[in-house]
Amino acid sequence: MAGGWTRDGAVQDQIDASINDELARLKARKTPVGESLTHCADCEEPIPEKRRLAVPGVKLCIDCQQERDGAFKARGGINRRGSKDSQLK
Repeated sequence: MAGGWTRDGAVQDQIDASINDELARLKARKTPVGESLTHCADCEEPIPEKRRLAVPGVKLCIDCQQERDGAFKARGGINRRGSKDSQLK
């Protein structure tokens, strides 16, 4: 496919780079380690034993963890679209 001034395969390279960046970000995410707490660090409710065994180092109960997971976290990214607007800025 002709891409104007871009070389063949440049779009796929951009897609691959975006995927690799996201995978690296996910792998770098902190995972709990160490001993699990018996009570939630936020609400002080008891954490079920099955959850403590399944997730080593857990610090939050299921409800508090779901609240944190659902919270919107804005993160900056690299504009790889290659549009004229992104190149003019």
